[in-house]
Amino acid sequence: MAVKIRLTRKGSKKKPFYRIVAADSQAPRDGSFLEVLGTYDPMIDPAQIVLKKDRVTYWLEQGALPTGTVKQILKKAMEDAKAA
Repeated sequence: MAVKIRLTRKGSKKKPFYRIVAADSQAPRDGSFLEVLGTYDPMIDPAQIVLKKDRVTYWLEQGALPTGTVKQILKKAMEDAKAA
């Protein structure tokens, strides 16, 4: 079972809200997942990112691959953490 760290869409029409989750790569986008790792809200300026850093680190160490979008979100979150 290959695990990916990816986004699942929540929220209403034209007001998206995303969960960052660890999920089986075969599962559909909004289907089953293994664990919620955080949230991403692009509607707030600047976008709000909330992560469980210890769990993200755990899944990355276990070999989970982040999608391109999640990779950018994680990079931005780490830069913000260093600046603070």
